[in-house]
Amino acid sequence: MKTPDLSDARSRHRMLAVLAALVAVLVLTGIGVYGLITGPPTSTEPGSDDSTAPEPVVTVPAEPVPTTTPRLPVVRPSADPETFAGNVATALFSWDTASGFMPLDYTSVILAVGDPPGAEQAGLAADIATYLPSREAWVELRQYATTQHLTIDTIYVPNAWDEAVAQAQPGQLAEGTIAYTIEGTRHREGVWNDETVTSEHPVAFTVFLVCAPAYDTCHLLRLSQLDNPLR
Repeated sequence: MKTPDLSDARSRHRMLAVLAALVAVLVLTGIGVYGLITGPPTSTEPGSDDSTAPEPVVTVPAEPVPTTTPRLPVVRPSADPETFAGNVATALFSWDTASGFMPLDYTSVILAVGDPPGAEQAGLAADIATYLPSREAWVELRQYATTQHLTIDTIYVPNAWDEAVAQAQPGQLAEGTIAYTIEGTRHREGVWNDETVTSEHPVAFTVFLVCAPAYDTCHLLRLSQLDNPLR
């Protein structure tokens, strides 16, 4: 008769121990998962039947509702000519085709800071129109949710303006009339085939303002042709 090998007995004992440990892990894991699903136990009055306890209620946070309302840019008033020139430039180049507004809406923003008598309003409206996309181009750009903004590099009084003032006839220019040439970069961004596409283009133009002593705050008179500023 063959005597059982001592090593085989030890192997069987080891296997039984491993199986017992696995069973314990599975039981504990099952309890843990069940606890995650049902949540903490609900307290009941002493002597009550636990089977009548209400089922736990699982609440899911609601998706946040967007509250942002599209807004038109604003030209911030200023009595400082250079500051006001920058404010005009920033608003002039800030638009969003997905906002629901049209080019005329953005035009009205700039016209709102025109000269109070309104003598230059018609000319200023024509100037602004050359800086904004046409209605047809706007509708096309809207398909790509195109937006635009400007970064300003330099603002300065051009030498040509000093010469113009020197040659002007008495009373031809109101007191406080000044010109600033602005150089910067126009940035555009849109979505094409679910991907964001950007472009940059250097721009330069001149804004003609009237400030103190004619008015307490500056007003916009006219704009030069885009990329054809006074130097």
